Amino acid sequence: WIRYAGLDGKIVYESSGSEKFRDAEALLIRRKQGVKEGKQPHIKRIANYTFGQLAEQYLEWIKGRQASVNVKRSVISKHLERYANIPLRMFTTAVVEQLQSELIGKDYRNAYTNKVLRVLKGMFTKAVEWDYVEDETLRRVRKVRLLREDKHLRYLSIDECQALINACSPYLRPIVIIALYTGMRKSEILNLKWSNIDLANNLILLDRTKNGERREIPINATARNALLTLPRRLDGGLVFSKPRTGKPVRNVNVAFNLACKRAKIIDFRFHDCRHTFASQLVMSGVDLATVSSLLGHKHIAMTMRYSHLAPAHRAKAVEILDEALNGNYTKTIQSGVCR
Repeated sequence: WIRYAGLDGKIVYESSGSEKFRDAEALLIRRKQGVKEGKQPHIKRIANYTFGQLAEQYLEWIKGRQASVNVKRSVISKHLERYANIPLRMFTTAVVEQLQSELIGKDYRNAYTNKVLRVLKGMFTKAVEWDYVEDETLRRVRKVRLLREDKHLRYLSIDECQALINACSPYLRPIVIIALYTGMRKSEILNLKWSNIDLANNLILLDRTKNGERREIPINATARNALLTLPRRLDGGLVFSKPRTGKPVRNVNVAFNLACKRAKIIDFRFHDCRHTFASQLVMSGVDLATVSSLLGHKHIAMTMRYSHLAPAHRAKAVEILDEALNGNYTKTIQSGVCR
């Protein structure tokens, strides 16, 4: 904090918005120079907002803007609610690092720990935009580095896919089939409505996706048959709802983990169904650009994680060049390999 006399002679106390002495000193020099020049400093007054007030406003703001609202609500409720009565300006790098350490100590995956911190950082970014807190607090929160994530991809073989489907309860089976045969995210499946499904053209049309862009997903025969086994709502409502109450399904983790146990499949999460979809496509020779489009990736760099699964196809591409350069170019084209 700095202290100086304003044009009217009254003592002014002002936060420098920094923990560094030189920053406070530089601000004090600017303020005194302004007073000498006859300028009354304009000080932005920020109310003493609490984290609970920010959380309430943030959750209201992301409604309709982000498809991950339920995920973020869950993160805030499970890990951040304890900060509800703490003023935002009290958040320091140490507070955030302590949260990170606690999550690591509870054996959460690095990816999940990073997800919690990303939610927190996103909230403080909006807090600065809304003048709930000063920039320095955001800098302190952002200072905490994310953990290195395990990039290992877990995907199922063809036989394992069938074993998992067979092990599912009748209620869970169509959900898992849609996941394996379309590559849709869990939130996209559980929020899927009949009004999003065009059976005449075998398409699923998603308006609200993770990256905010519209996506068309082709339905193959297996996925179509799974949908046809379900009772169709005339109002175009949810495809998957609780059998007894008709209410939305929030999660299927318990039933899914039980199915994996029955099928003797270990270390496999629901999201890995999406990895299985992409991995099997790449290993079947589908190009990465097409896989990227089907997954709804905003950038193909996200799809490159699957590129190592296609070494045989890269070798085949080089063989095509070998045939072409050795005078077999016409034969190669006629075989339908080169397009």
